[in-house]
Amino acid sequence: MRAAEAFRTAFGHEPEGVWRAPGRVNLIGEHTDYNDGFVLPFAVPWGVTAAVHRRDDDTIGLLSLQGGSEPQAITDYERAEGWTRYVVGVFWALRQAGHAVRGADIVIDGDVPRGAGLSSSAALEVVVAMALNDLYELGLSRLDLALLSQKAENDFVGMPCGIMDQAASALSEEGRALFMDCRSLATRAVPLDLAAEGLQILIIDTGAHHELADGQYARRRHDCESAAKRLGVKALRDVTDLAAALAVLEGDERKRVQHVVTENHRVEALIGLLRAGAVREIGALLNASHISLRDQYEVSCAELDVAVEAAVRGGARGARMTGGGFGGSAIALVADDRMADVRREVEKAYEQQGWAPPRFLPATPAPGAHRLT
Repeated sequence: MRAAEAFRTAFGHEPEGVWRAPGRVNLIGEHTDYNDGFVLPFAVPWGVTAAVHRRDDDTIGLLSLQGGSEPQAITDYERAEGWTRYVVGVFWALRQAGHAVRGADIVIDGDVPRGAGLSSSAALEVVVAMALNDLYELGLSRLDLALLSQKAENDFVGMPCGIMDQAASALSEEGRALFMDCRSLATRAVPLDLAAEGLQILIIDTGAHHELADGQYARRRHDCESAAKRLGVKALRDVTDLAAALAVLEGDERKRVQHVVTENHRVEALIGLLRAGAVREIGALLNASHISLRDQYEVSCAELDVAVEAAVRGGARGARMTGGGFGGSAIALVADDRMADVRREVEKAYEQQGWAPPRFLPATPAPGAHRLT
């Protein structure tokens, strides 16, 4: 196990344990989590592994096998930079919650494809939170760990994300998607046996990342909060008469509301199809979700649009962008016997645009965070 071996080399002793937390892909329910809505992600086979040992001081010793050859020692939380802020933020959040957590030596090994929008940051937060929970015997639930990880990202890192990414990493089950009501935080495992239907979810990693993403994400969230206030509801999840709401809104707020309200209905409809055994019919909902994200929420980009359109043209039953947008990945629901056609059509479309070929990552629902040793 690479993380444990690197830990011995870096720190000169054995780790107390090794933990693993996965990234996620969202089947449907995009930009609904911070609107108290519904989401349906599942964990992916790629994630972050952490070898950890407690310290008897407050220093955090950190080494990433993807980020450098020498460990760094962090004694001042506010001086943490880059990826280390996600780790340090978890320590900060635990202390803010009153937990007596001291320092630790940590080696991180991640295999989440970089820039693919599969939530490597959430996986990093959750794996550290789970390790500290076990080592310090804090007795926190998986949902507690997800919420603390979200607090670290919101209030320490400064990214105003919803709860979906951390919840998917902490709570997912193998072979199932995770339905979550982001207001009540109630969750339910939803069977997603695509192989039995001769289907796969194909992640299409566009390789694109547009730097405006973070600022635009915050702006979209502000649009939603402003629209909710204007409509007199706690959150857009509470809009029950869409036509009446759209009649009193205009501009960006009008478009954001239209997406969020209809996306929540698409999540519920997709779960209904899965319950009915109509897995092959969910593709139309993926298509509708992408159009809404492109035209109403305006978080797609040329690379995502081309990938989605080419996948459908190549025979995918449906496709859409997934994640925050402005780059990252799309997903396509593809029959086994059409996989080669879909890949070929997407590659051809990218070549015609003069873009580097995308990566293709077939994904099956993987287990959530767990201890390896």
